[in-house]
Order: sequence, then C-alpha cells, then structure tokens
Amino acid sequence: MSKAVVLDIETRNTFQDVGGYFPTKLDLSVVCAYFYEDDSWESYTQETLQDLFIRLEQADSIIGYNSIGFDVPILNKYYAGDFLKIPQIDMLEKIRLSLGFRIKLDDVASATIGAKKSAHGLQAVAWWKEGKVQEIIDYCMQDVKVTKEVFEFGVENGFILFDDRGGERKKVDIDFSVPKKESSGINLTMGF
Repeated sequence: MSKAVVLDIETRNTFQDVGGYFPTKLDLSVVCAYFYEDDSWESYTQETLQDLFIRLEQADSIIGYNSIGFDVPILNKYYAGDFLKIPQIDMLEKIRLSLGFRIKLDDVASATIGAKKSAHGLQAVAWWKEGKVQEIIDYCMQDVKVTKEVFEFGVENGFILFDDRGGERKKVDIDFSVPKKESSGINLTMGF
C-alpha cells in the first residue's frame, strides 16, 4: 500500500504582506492532506501540526502543486527536520519542465478533470482575518481533492490538459511517477 500524501497549505498572510516571494516568511493557517495509506482526508492548524509531522515522517512521497517552491518550505518553517528529503512529486514543476512555463492548477484541473478550485489563496487569507477557519479548511480540502484527481489522471494517462490563452485545448505529456526510494522504513528527516 502506498504511503504517498497529497497536501496543500493556506497561509495567514500574503507575499505583499512580507515584502516579496519569501514563502518562509508566510504564516501557516491550514494544511489539508489526503493519505493513500488509509484513504483518509485530514486538516491541521498550527496547533495540530505535530500530528501531521508524525504522518509525513512515515510518507514515501509528498504530492502537491508548487509544493517544492511553496508548501514544503512553509511546513519546514515549523519543523526541526527537512521534508524536502522525502521524495517529492511537485506537479507544477513537472509541468514546467515539460512545457517551459507554469500553469495554474485551476487551468489544468478545469481542462483535465472538469473541476475547478472553489476559491483562491487571497480569499483564504481574507477568511483567516475574519476568523472563518472552516471556510479555509473546506477550500483547502477542495484543492487537495483537485490535486489528487489531476495527479491520478496524469499517472493513469501519461498526460494532462490545459487551455492556452487563445482557448485552444493542449495536451502535455507528463510523468507523475513516484520517485524510487533508496531506503525503506521511517524517513528520518530530523538530524538525530
């Protein structure tokens, strides 16, 4: 059984708030994750991150959309180890390497699986300021669902779809295969 984890995070603030694209200066509001190992969907806040960290240390891969450039660096801000040592499947990075440019998750999901995100990250920051944590969890969980479905489509079919700026549907050959792990057992990401 796979121990892959699909995750997405939302933040309490924006890049404008922290003076530029500095993910580690952002503060986490919510993390949502899907665990293939037991087919479970979970959400976490800063107060419950330790529960997530225990599960991530057992993961054989982390799947996300811009996870290497955004989600995982923010998670590492709260963690004594380095989750980047766990094999990563950053779908945005794989698409960028194939196409030469980046595409929004919403554009890929809409064309590939016929689903759209329910909101956007700036809305999640506004919800945080309004104390609407459940709305953030619902939105983040939808992002995880969409990411998981696009990932599974790409694995099964070897491509994803997107609509270019002219509205023409394009097919992108993609390899979302899980990186091979060199060792087995627990990922000891903390430097003990």
